[in-house]
Amino acid sequence: MSDGLELREIVKHYRGGEVVRAVDGVSLGIEPGELVALYGPSGSGKTTLLSIAGAFLAPDAGTVRFAGRDVTAFSASERALYQRRDVGLVQQSYHLSAGSTAIDNVAVKLLADRVPLAEARHRVIPWLERVGLGERLRYTPDRLSGGEGQRVALARALVNEPRLVLADEPTAHLDRRRSRDMLALLAKIAHERSVAILVVTHDPEAAAVADRTHTLSDGRLTSGVPRDLLAVPEGAATLGGAQP
Repeated sequence: MSDGLELREIVKHYRGGEVVRAVDGVSLGIEPGELVALYGPSGSGKTTLLSIAGAFLAPDAGTVRFAGRDVTAFSASERALYQRRDVGLVQQSYHLSAGSTAIDNVAVKLLADRVPLAEARHRVIPWLERVGLGERLRYTPDRLSGGEGQRVALARALVNEPRLVLADEPTAHLDRRRSRDMLALLAKIAHERSVAILVVTHDPEAAAVADRTHTLSDGRLTSGVPRDLLAVPEGAATLGGAQP
């Protein structure tokens, strides 16, 4: 693999009263143009693995490579540039600035890369429209629902057209229809723009759009979707609040 994301024998342990093996020898590759869904119970190491892939957390052992570069060997400035230009991150807590509009909450990613404000706002609008917020451009977070806030965060992750998207429960605050729309948008971006996308999720809908699915349990990776998720009845809401 030369252009995508490659995790090689990643190990991350947390030491408190006892050693917790959050990630225990995980190897995973994601090619450009591929969406991979990662399932697992709370505490299984999914978010830890996502953080290591984005260079927000260093592994105890193993390497992360992206586009042929060893991310784990990056200097602080190289790591910051990787996170700013190559990585689009969607977190469970979407961290919107309370006093800023939806446009400016998304534009912050471009402003950090020294894009002029007027140009940044111009580039933001099509992305907010793609996530269904064309009529909420100038709303501040207090006027948005939880689901709308999550979609602002998704637009922020995508606005700089990253080559790698790391999404931690991106549908957690969305109802079933919006979940399907957002997952379909991520799959479309992966396939049409040759973006490597890793989605950490409890949402069974992700299996329908993912090119591959894996489960992380006790820090170890297996293929496929947990059987209990496959049994979710038609019409059931996704986890995490199900707000439109």
